[in-house]
Amino acid sequence: MHYDNHNIFAKILRGELTCVKVLESKKVLAFMDFMPEADGHVLVVPKEAVAEIFDLSDIAGAICFHTIRRVAIAVRAALKPEGILVTQLNGVAAGQTVPHVHFHVIPRRADEKLKPYKRTIAKLGKLESIAQLIRIQLEQSSELI
Repeated sequence: MHYDNHNIFAKILRGELTCVKVLESKKVLAFMDFMPEADGHVLVVPKEAVAEIFDLSDIAGAICFHTIRRVAIAVRAALKPEGILVTQLNGVAAGQTVPHVHFHVIPRRADEKLKPYKRTIAKLGKLESIAQLIRIQLEQSSELI
C-alpha cells in the first residue's frame, strides 16, 4: 500500500481535521474512532508517515506498542470490558482502509457483537465522555511515553 499524505490520519496529525484525543506525545497520537466498532474504540497512530507496519521504524513501533498497552490498560480500568481486542491491518486484502499505519484498541464483551465498520458515526458528546473516562485512568498512571 502506498502512503498518501492526504489520508485522514495525516490530516488529523497536521491539525487539518479534529479528533477526540485520548493521549498525545511527540511520536504518537491516540484518539477515539469516529466510527467505533464498540464503545471505547481507540486508535493509536504513530506520527511517522508510513502506510504499513513493515515500514515503521523500530523506535516508532516500540513507542506505539507502549502506548497501545497504556491505552488498553486505561480502557479496561475505565470501561470494565471482559476483554480487549488489539488489531493492526496491513494492505487492502487484510482490510486496511487508511494508508497510514494504525492500531485499534477495542473493548469487548461476550454478549456484544462488533458494530459494522464504517457504518455509523458516533455522537461527539458520547465520544468525548468515554474519552474523558479513559484520560482519567491515563492521568493516574505514572508511565511516560
